[in-house]
Amino acid sequence: MDGVVSQILEKQVLSVAKAVEDKLDEEIAALERLDPDDIEALRERRMLQMRRAAERRAKWRALGHGEYTEVPEKEFFSAAKASERMVCHFYRDNWPCKVMDKHMSILAKQHVETRFIKVHAEKAPFLTEKLRVVVLPTLALVKNAKVEDYVVGFDQLGGKDDFSTEDLEERIAKAQVIFLDGEGPANASKQAAASKRSVRQSGAGNSSDSD
Repeated sequence: MDGVVSQILEKQVLSVAKAVEDKLDEEIAALERLDPDDIEALRERRMLQMRRAAERRAKWRALGHGEYTEVPEKEFFSAAKASERMVCHFYRDNWPCKVMDKHMSILAKQHVETRFIKVHAEKAPFLTEKLRVVVLPTLALVKNAKVEDYVVGFDQLGGKDDFSTEDLEERIAKAQVIFLDGEGPANASKQAAASKRSVRQSGAGNSSDSD
């Protein structure tokens, strides 16, 4: 019985390897068929893509992307309108929020496509009431000037304060507010494949604080 299973697995591995080899052969053959004009056209298209990417990054940085900054309550909505994607940390001066600060600072530098900000909850009574922020820390995940989702406390990050930056990154990506493998919409299909779920809760978790 084990021998039959091994033979089947071997055939499947060989079949996959053959498919990959055939695909590579096709791509090599396509490149060999290109004439100088085709190669020049490809080069120009690539240069255009690189120029547009550089312009996009420059625009993002001008809006404050790439840094994790604090904004006053009155600037929240203007920031949300200016950037297509934004993550806002509602915080107070406590240990759980300091843990979240550490991860947010890292992600801000890794994901220039998204703006990362923080708002002091106690200094933003109108905003916290409007968005029904009760537990701190709370992340508001904003897309196209609309709050699409929330990360409340640490319950969805393992329930403790020792979660990794990658854990938080993956959670935010489920709302398509950051791109896991890049900075543009070309990777959006991966995010759409991830299941979207709300983690907003009304009660405080073990590793969070209530407002």
